[in-house]
Amino acid sequence: MTEDETGVPLTQVFGERVLYDNPWVRLVQVEIEPPDGRRFWHHVVRLQTVSTAIVLDDAGDHVLLMRRHRFATDQIGWDAPGGIVGSGESPRTAAVRETVEETGWKPRGEGRPVAGFQPMPGMVDTPHEVFVFHGAEHIGEPTDAEEAALIEWVPLAQVVGLIQAREVLGSGTLVGLLAVLAGLDAQA
Repeated sequence: MTEDETGVPLTQVFGERVLYDNPWVRLVQVEIEPPDGRRFWHHVVRLQTVSTAIVLDDAGDHVLLMRRHRFATDQIGWDAPGGIVGSGESPRTAAVRETVEETGWKPRGEGRPVAGFQPMPGMVDTPHEVFVFHGAEHIGEPTDAEEAALIEWVPLAQVVGLIQAREVLGSGTLVGLLAVLAGLDAQA
């Protein structure tokens, strides 16, 4: 059994084979040996890096969200703007671009990174980056018709209730909203 410098048992990786690959999804099998010593092939879904923008209004008491239908899970709920980071694009730039395309609002300022995470690291490799922006300018209508949704400035006071009602859909949205509620966007 191999351990890292802190004593955490490591899973050994012996190889990987591609089962399916396209620009959106890559399904692979990875030959592994966990700490228990059993060696086997494990499925892993590899996706691209995703960036999410939590955009607060100038007063900081409303958040820009979209109410939409997600066909994969057949759910209607709230999501923040976000999507795949393009080739050569920074996650911050992607967060701004996705906000403009999906909502017609352009976040102001640099935005603050509040979280980076993997939503399901046991079987899915999809890095997520979350940024909080304070203020936005309406520059037009959304240009991404595929992401059509109802766009609203939702009071932050309603966010906990939306989370409890399971109306917040995406992990980037959930993590970003919880970071704002915890005050992480204001900490230096």
